[in-house]
Amino acid sequence: MRLVWRQILGIMVVIVVLCTTLTISFVGITNRTIYWNTWRQLSQNADSLINDDEIIFNKKSGKIVGIEKSQIDSKARMLSRQHVQFAIYDGSKTLRYTNETTYVPSISKKEWQKIKKGNAIQKRVSYAKLSKKKVSSSSTTSTSSSTTVLSESHQSKKTSSTKNPPEMTMVIKPYFYKGKLVAAMAIGTFASTVRQSLNQIINDFLISFVIAVVIALVVSFVISRYLTKRINAMNKATRAVAKGDYNIHLENRQKDELDELSHNFNVMVRSLRESQEEIKEQEERRKQFLANAAHEMRTPLTTINGILEGLSYDVIPEEEKKHSIELMQQDTKRLIRLVNDNLNYEKIRTNQILLDRKVFDAGAVLANLRDQLKKKAEAKGDTITVTAPAELRVYADYDRFVQVLFNVIQNAIQFTDNGKITIGGERVSHGTQFTVSDTGIGMTKEQMDYIWERFYKADRSRMSTKYGESGIGMAIVHQLVTLHGGKIKVDSQLNKGTTFTIFFPDRQYAPHAGQRKKHENGNESGN
Repeated sequence: MRLVWRQILGIMVVIVVLCTTLTISFVGITNRTIYWNTWRQLSQNADSLINDDEIIFNKKSGKIVGIEKSQIDSKARMLSRQHVQFAIYDGSKTLRYTNETTYVPSISKKEWQKIKKGNAIQKRVSYAKLSKKKVSSSSTTSTSSSTTVLSESHQSKKTSSTKNPPEMTMVIKPYFYKGKLVAAMAIGTFASTVRQSLNQIINDFLISFVIAVVIALVVSFVISRYLTKRINAMNKATRAVAKGDYNIHLENRQKDELDELSHNFNVMVRSLRESQEEIKEQEERRKQFLANAAHEMRTPLTTINGILEGLSYDVIPEEEKKHSIELMQQDTKRLIRLVNDNLNYEKIRTNQILLDRKVFDAGAVLANLRDQLKKKAEAKGDTITVTAPAELRVYADYDRFVQVLFNVIQNAIQFTDNGKITIGGERVSHGTQFTVSDTGIGMTKEQMDYIWERFYKADRSRMSTKYGESGIGMAIVHQLVTLHGGKIKVDSQLNKGTTFTIFFPDRQYAPHAGQRKKHENGNESGN
């Protein structure tokens, strides 16, 4: 079954259950209300018959002594037209008047006991009693001295041939005079009349119910179509993504759960698109890496192979053999460094190293690096100056810190001739910051964008220089700083110089502080 029909079915089930519950409640309330209104109306009719002087009492004896026949007959005919039947009994249980001689509303012995206690009785269903006696005619009125017995015409109403008495809804009310029961009124109407009113109300309600269901069906269909339309759009977008199309965007109004799902879908597609772009970029880097690695290895291997061939054919003069062997040793060491640097880079990039971070004095380290690289700088005509405080606290892995600063200072020496190299350091907010500035050849913006890539060299003419010939040093520096949770950035102007700024965070701001492995992947892009 399609989703739209399942939604419609679910909505309709809820509506039907709700309407059925409301119908049952409504019918019950309506039924009670109709009966209460019927009993109240019957009770008012009874009071009107007893209290309007149609019934004459002997105030001394408290008994019914007469009935104003003309007046009560008029009311009796009116009530008969309203399907209301009543019977008046005196305190001795004698029937004194009724507007129906066939089936007379009766009072049982138990009901007499209740009304003698002053309790009115309300009955939903009762059966009138088939009359076998004539109404008592011994009483006369006290005002007109006329006989008040029921007329023969009233008593001779056509007897119904129905064997079963009709169902009636009745009220039995007692009337007292000076604390003595003097009369009782049994008044009622046919139950079919009450049921007819109830049935009419129920029929009207059922018609409204059917109309409401039809309207609900139409509305639920429209809503379901709207929802499934959005889901179908997601389904179509999912199929497109499965086929490799990541340029998909779903509308998102941020209103409901489907909008939230659309937002998450867009985030997922964006992540997949970025992943695909990263995969392509990594593939390009892999190809470039293989080409660069092959290029870097080809030169020393060609040199070694040429010297070995010369030695094997004895074409190298004896006085040149020692120099040739030294060249082979240098190129062999260069290959070893190249391999080791790549292995170290991969270990750092894949989080295979542990950082033994602690607080130590960086001022002393900077002074040692200056002394260690002084001769190399002087060979290029450079001067090295340290402007950092003598005592400068830093939180880092000591060996990796030395490796970072050594590579950056060595890089400055490599690209500076007869210039000045300045090493600075200071405490800043949340950590320690170091700068290495030179007055060398500088870099263009494009060169700065690629400086953290393996085998990238800003000056291709210096590929075979003594320092940093592998082109991996800056990539390793970037990975080590990132592993510490720090930052490194470069500012440079062509032919004016370059400044590296390196930040190491304090213990409380460093990720995964302590001797633990960093579990996030190193970022190979420049900051």
